[in-house]
Amino acid sequence: MPERVETTTPDGVDYGWVMQMTFVTTILVGAPIIALLSIGADLPTWGDRAEFAIRLGAPIWIVAALVMFAVEKRRQ
Repeated sequence: MPERVETTTPDGVDYGWVMQMTFVTTILVGAPIIALLSIGADLPTWGDRAEFAIRLGAPIWIVAALVMFAVEKRRQ
């Protein structure tokens, strides 16, 4: 029988939780925002569409990450 895998209880911020929640929040909140903003934009090529999504998605991702970090830091 294999030995039991030990668990840890890290002190401080749980970065795994922060990363997971940042991803989920960005998909649930950021994707609809970018989709709505893309309605009025002229995006004739796939390159233009990708550039548009990256330019708007990056700030949304950073804001979501900072908010999730602050939430986790406050929980400590």
